[in-house]
Amino acid sequence: MSTSQLLGTDPGWIILVKGLIVFVFCVLCTLLAIWAERRVVARMQMRLGPNRVGKFGLLQSLADGVKLALKEDLIPKAADRIVFVIAPVISATTCFISFAVIPMTGRVSLFGHKTAMQLTDLPVGVLYVLAAASVGVYGIVLAGWSSGSTYPLLGGLRSSAQVISYEVAMGLSLVAVFIYAGSMSTSEIVAAQHHWWYAVVLFPSFVIYAISMVGETNRAPFDLAEAEGELVGGFHTEYSSLKFALFFLAEYVNIVGVSALATTLFLGGYHALPGLSFTENWLGGWFTMVWFVAKIAFFFFFFIWLRGTLPRMRYDQFMKFGWKVLIPFSLAWIMIVSTLRVMSQRGTSRAIIVAFTAGVVLLILLISTLFESSQKRAEKRDALGDVPPPSFPVPDLARFTHSELEQRNV
Repeated sequence: MSTSQLLGTDPGWIILVKGLIVFVFCVLCTLLAIWAERRVVARMQMRLGPNRVGKFGLLQSLADGVKLALKEDLIPKAADRIVFVIAPVISATTCFISFAVIPMTGRVSLFGHKTAMQLTDLPVGVLYVLAAASVGVYGIVLAGWSSGSTYPLLGGLRSSAQVISYEVAMGLSLVAVFIYAGSMSTSEIVAAQHHWWYAVVLFPSFVIYAISMVGETNRAPFDLAEAEGELVGGFHTEYSSLKFALFFLAEYVNIVGVSALATTLFLGGYHALPGLSFTENWLGGWFTMVWFVAKIAFFFFFFIWLRGTLPRMRYDQFMKFGWKVLIPFSLAWIMIVSTLRVMSQRGTSRAIIVAFTAGVVLLILLISTLFESSQKRAEKRDALGDVPPPSFPVPDLARFTHSELEQRNV
């Protein structure tokens, strides 16, 4: 029985229980993620991090949440009150609904009913996740616009441009996965990686997605929508109390969501590491959720590592990298994958496929070498002073006497 057929037999109360489990899972992941980020970044900076509230400081995130709830809730006088209140709700709710199509376990028994830890299995499940992530950005844009302040507005505008740029690259990186799996269903994509993970087979797609998901979640070094050094706090500058907490929750749940999607599409989903497939039957199949959470933790450590290592990019560098590097490379990679897939399906000999791949690699190396040489020539030309003259006239001070210069200064 396929996953979609198995999920189709779930009664309503089982769906409600699974929805509650997903919600609790996301909230707990957020609390642990905030604690882990503060502890790991502290270790990177030779500090201790939170270690007072609870064992190892594990309850620090919960204490911070209670503190935010007890703070005074302010709404600026110039704000659009309705949109100002709705914006954080949009950001928070859309993050949770993307988990509806993410398979978290294989076949398990829940209160004596055979099911899978997945709410539903849509034929276009991946597109559903991308759509939910896109709608979530409206919360950031509306928050910046409705605040009635300049800095939040600039943060909202940056966020909209950021989403347009990096969601295009993210969507293109998934095309190769659809071509190889022959489906957009998340469960079928997981099943197609039974022998080889797509992170290995489609490594360039995996790299493009990993970069794009950092830009999608407004995380350092792509946190231009917040940019506290430039925009005070960006889109959430005017927010406080529970509304700010909702934005904080949305950011971390969104990180867990894109990490879960990356796990599903590129790391075999809930399946165990190669050679450890026998563990998938432990605890009646529930042990597969341990592998799923471990892979999400790997991606979250990647987010923390980037935040503790790289400085924030300039806005022009950020947009240039998205439009001039990620998107062209994604389009070229899609053409290569499509060609290789057609050649393999038509029974082309392995030697021809290897020769075609080697030719493409050599062509890419040649283009990159020519590009780097042209860049070095341009830098050398600028260093030698081969720059255009100024567009405004500069007086020749050598023809003035000392007394004339003093008179002009006076």
